[in-house]
Amino acid sequence: MQFNIVFITTALLASASLAMSAKVTGFAGADCSGEKGETFTVSAGECFTLGHGSTKSIRYHGVPSEIKLFKSGGGHDSCTNGAQLIRHDGHGCATAPAGFNWESVDVA
Repeated sequence: MQFNIVFITTALLASASLAMSAKVTGFAGADCSGEKGETFTVSAGECFTLGHGSTKSIRYHGVPSEIKLFKSGGGHDSCTNGAQLIRHDGHGCATAPAGFNWESVDVA
């Protein structure tokens, strides 16, 4: 009986953490076209950064509340100094502004 309770509690916590995350995939071209990059799971409250990399567009799904996208270069790296785009839909594609790429995302 005790094993069942521990197992059920663990399963519920795992399900809750999956519900509070989103999957993001980068693309080399605008409108989620061109070469497809790797897909990552980003937990709510986590700043996910591509480090020294960047991508022109990002497809996202499973966003619990909102996703903030930050352009590459200088003061906006690593989810700083305000997002260039905030989306409240659970899924979609976001293309970086002209002349820029996306470098990091923040999921809430």
